[in-house]
Parts: sequence; C-alpha cells; structure tokens
Amino acid sequence: MVQKRISPDGLVRRNNWNTDFAVDRNFSRYRITLQSASTERAVFPIAVFLRFTDNTDIRLVNENRTLEPNQTHVFGPFPAVPGKRTNQVNVRVGATTMPGSTGFSYRVSVEGCT
Repeated sequence: MVQKRISPDGLVRRNNWNTDFAVDRNFSRYRITLQSASTERAVFPIAVFLRFTDNTDIRLVNENRTLEPNQTHVFGPFPAVPGKRTNQVNVRVGATTMPGSTGFSYRVSVEGCT
C-alpha cells in the first residue's frame, strides 16, 4: 500500500500523480483499492492502466470517485488480457481538469489474483 497527497499540476514542477506497481508474474485478474486518507469528503480523479511487455497498455478505470474520510472503494477485479504479459499496473490520481483535488490524501494498493 502506498500513501500520497495529490500535488498541484506539473506546470512548473513534476506532479506525483502516477504510482507504478511492478508485476513480476502472471495473474488472472487485478484488483485496485483506493482509500481516502483525508479528513474531509474529497473527489479523487483516478485512472488505472495495465501496461504490457510489448509497450502497449489498456485503461481499466477513468473516473472521479468521491470518498468520505477513510472510505474505501475497490475497482475490479479486472481480468488479465489474453495473449499479453502484464509487467506494470499504473494508478494515476490527479488531473489538470480537477485542480480542486489538490492536497487530498489517499492510500492505494494493487492486488494480483491467481
């Protein structure tokens, strides 16, 4: 599990929106858990991608999720893509279209299931 705070847009400096989880073996499906670590209700712009060894990817999630303090939301399980070898799950929390989400904290984890 990783805990972060959504940084401002990277116009001047690089933002911290992306968290990459390495995948070192084959899984049949993936589950992503997002939990608010903020003290007030917050909107979390989230996108989730499976990245493959052939340098392609597929987007699994692209939404704005509203969470109360300590509330958790589980995305998935999403099936592995037949014929592709997943080597990374990328979770992006933050978006230029949602500057009001800056400063909110969250925890994120990825689980591979066999």
